Amino acid sequence: MQRGTGRDLLFLHGYGARKECFLPQIDHFSRFFRVTAFDFSGFGDAPPLSAPWAVEEYAEEARGLVRSLRLVRPHVLAHSFGARVAVKIAAADGDFFDRMILTGAAGIVPRRTAAYRAKVGAYRFVRRFFPAFADRHFGSAEYRALPPVMRESYKKIVNEDLRAAAAKIKNPVLLLYGGADGETPPAAGAVYHAAIEGSRLEILPACGHFAFLDDPLSFNALVEEFLEL
Repeated sequence: MQRGTGRDLLFLHGYGARKECFLPQIDHFSRFFRVTAFDFSGFGDAPPLSAPWAVEEYAEEARGLVRSLRLVRPHVLAHSFGARVAVKIAAADGDFFDRMILTGAAGIVPRRTAAYRAKVGAYRFVRRFFPAFADRHFGSAEYRALPPVMRESYKKIVNEDLRAAAAKIKNPVLLLYGGADGETPPAAGAVYHAAIEGSRLEILPACGHFAFLDDPLSFNALVEEFLEL
């Protein structure tokens, strides 16, 4: 999906979502930019995965699309899993993106508690003997709803911590988090903020994980200011 003319602005959606989740922002920012949004493989209208992908494979997919469409050092607005991909790309090549807006950015793996380790151990034990039962009763609803290939991909993605990658980013970065986000809480934004030199962290107190949909006016205003419109 492409709309508008001018400087390039790329949208990267979150896990389980699709490009259309950004429609309010696509409609708004296409007045100022040439906006590009696409579905990652395995989501939306894109073809399914034939093998499990980690973040790096999705990063390579995004790089290939940017090159094939001849986008010129685009700004990027990335949500949740899409922010993982943007961080991975920017850490490897500081000239690939211009300014970066990361909202509800995932990629900070929390410290594993004893209760968490016990639950993982129980899952692995049960799965040895009753795999179907384990797959139905362990893990999040999001995970259980995935087909087998996507489950393996999901595990690769969520277990990769991106703190070290974030510390390599030199681009101007705006971090936008919902104060009521239970999936990627503001504490994750604080970790990214500490890792990315010169970054800016903004919290939208009443918003959840999809801050750009919960309060599009406030969200878009902060992005406009950051992009110096």
